[in-house]
Amino acid sequence: MRTPSRSSLVIVLAVLATASALAQRGGFRTSQSYSGNVPYDGKFVFVRISYPWYGGRLAPWAHDYPRGEQHFTRILSELTAVPTHTEASSIMSLSDPEIFRNPLIYMAEPGTWSMNDEEVKNLRNYLLKGGFMILDDDRYNQWGNIDLQVSRVFPEGRWVELDGTNQVFHTFFEVDHPETVPQYYDPPPPHFLAMFEDNNPKKRMLILCNYSTDISEFWEWSDTNFKPIEENNWAYKVGINEFIYGIIH
Repeated sequence: MRTPSRSSLVIVLAVLATASALAQRGGFRTSQSYSGNVPYDGKFVFVRISYPWYGGRLAPWAHDYPRGEQHFTRILSELTAVPTHTEASSIMSLSDPEIFRNPLIYMAEPGTWSMNDEEVKNLRNYLLKGGFMILDDDRYNQWGNIDLQVSRVFPEGRWVELDGTNQVFHTFFEVDHPETVPQYYDPPPPHFLAMFEDNNPKKRMLILCNYSTDISEFWEWSDTNFKPIEENNWAYKVGINEFIYGIIH
């Protein structure tokens, strides 16, 4: 498949810089789903997963919301053939049966993620029935909780660290050396860990964890000069590859 050139991404990023911002939902504190979610119509919707949070600041799962998904879905729509909702996204809890209508769910900052037993059961069923989960914005010192929560879903599961030979890095863009993908603020290198059906890397990937890296931070601020365009582009390339994988598998 011919992939867009670097200049294609630069042009789209320039468009994002002049686009008006959409209204934000603010002050998230607890796990829930929202009445403003996108009604199902077959088009791809960016689904952000919430989880309980009772701290004194913005809930970690809402990190980079809504600018991250606003910018990302516009890039996805511009560069791929995926019919995508670009003017709205959804927020759901893991107990919400609506997650089963979506091929892919996304969670930010799972380092403080927790689940009740109903959510554990629902997530396992969702993943085994064909769903795909991306864990992003994972701090380098929070692996213990991420592994703990996933082990509740798949007690038998084993993580596999991916290298540039894995198909997820070649679904749309060619990312031969994911270990060199720029970091926003974590110590390099980034790590990409996955859990597969039956613990077999030749079968379908169920969960992909962008560990010790934060590609959505690049998405959120890609219409500014906080980071070089080339670094923003790499974050979009990795993200598009991961989302395309989840959509088509």
